[in-house]
Amino acid sequence: MKLSWDIFCTVIDNFGDIGICWRVARQLAHRHGQQVRLWVDDLETFHRMCPEVDPRQAVQALDGVEICHWSQAMPQVRPAEVVVEAFACRVPESYLAAMAARTPRPVWLNLEYFSAEPWVRESHGLGSPHPRLPLTQYFFIPGVGPGTGGMLGDPEELRQLAAFQASESARRAFWSECGLEADGALKLSLFSYDNPAIQGLIEGLAGAGRPVLLLVPEGKGLAQVAAALGASRLRAGDSRSVGGLTVRVLPFMAQDRYDRLLWACDINFVRGEDSFIRAQHAARPLVWQAYMQEDGAQWPKIDAFLGHYVATGLAAPAETALREAWSAWNAGEGHARIWIDWLACLPEYQAHARSWAGRLQSWPNLVDELAEFVFSRV
Repeated sequence: MKLSWDIFCTVIDNFGDIGICWRVARQLAHRHGQQVRLWVDDLETFHRMCPEVDPRQAVQALDGVEICHWSQAMPQVRPAEVVVEAFACRVPESYLAAMAARTPRPVWLNLEYFSAEPWVRESHGLGSPHPRLPLTQYFFIPGVGPGTGGMLGDPEELRQLAAFQASESARRAFWSECGLEADGALKLSLFSYDNPAIQGLIEGLAGAGRPVLLLVPEGKGLAQVAAALGASRLRAGDSRSVGGLTVRVLPFMAQDRYDRLLWACDINFVRGEDSFIRAQHAARPLVWQAYMQEDGAQWPKIDAFLGHYVATGLAAPAETALREAWSAWNAGEGHARIWIDWLACLPEYQAHARSWAGRLQSWPNLVDELAEFVFSRV
């Protein structure tokens, strides 16, 4: 069944929302043969993540998807058969009225953020009638295991990941493209929001008792990395060393290239939504920085995820060290000893990460679940 889809995405101040929407749009087009129109309010940010996007074009076609600039002066268009508001963004009132006037009326979805919290199974798929218009919006919520919207993952990308990690020559070629050697140093990637805990992390890695290479793509958190190293500023290509640690700043990476950085590193520090999901699939130990909210709503999400993540067999000392590290990282605090203790459990975390990534492949796939949900309601 081929349907037309309108996916709406608001880019706030990060890359997770558009990163997820771009992956979903491409998979719907490629794997399910759907006609997808992706509405994005910030093409400049989209361009940074996907350089093929031309921020000057109001409408363009890329990788099987029609990309439209979603501006305040949105053109009058016929709504698609399926309308997706991603991450609580809201379509314009004029478009909403056109949805209500359309025959048949669109299947209308609110695509939520991934969460491992128990309420996901209770709320996923529920409908919410519009108070004025003859429309019902359904909540589609990615989550852990059956009964949820599943986990975003592309089978073709997973095949590429497995081939990359199995090929020493592919990894060496990647490091060479980055201007680095495939030596024996422990390699970590750091993609974070601003975080005062970076100081303690730098100190812990410097005193880890082994060569460590910390790779930091340009972006948020870089100023705090510079301050921790006593530098006034760091730019792409800069390198600083302290103790056994070398910090190298990488240029901001396009989405597909950043995926390979996650595949190639030994440990990944990630943030938000998209990089968090990708790091789990990468089968490498990870530390997640959730998006901080004023009411502390990120903490139940962190605790719920860890409840599932550590339930797959970590020994008590490793679980304690992992929980302490994640808590300190998300609280913006912590000292070097936390990270030294965490690194001491690295072999166990490596085996655990591989096991966890294997479990993900048995879970429902988000895009497959999304398509099935829609097809059953047309």
